[in-house]
Amino acid sequence: MGHWEDTFWEVTESINKKGLKKEIDAQIEKMRYQDKHRYKETRDKWRYAHDKVVKENSNGRNTKPSRKTY
Repeated sequence: MGHWEDTFWEVTESINKKGLKKEIDAQIEKMRYQDKHRYKETRDKWRYAHDKVVKENSNGRNTKPSRKTY
């Protein structure tokens, strides 16, 4: 991947251009308490959060879908 700074710069530039700062921050905060992300390096967490939020927003999905109860 390259240097640590490159990853942080790429993620930061991308989220600023797309206006997804709140969503990224919320995803990183959620990941803080999930066991599967506990031992990941910070840059890997940022990259995962970035990819997930960008994917969700590219599908036109800004929030979790509501569950329908029948």
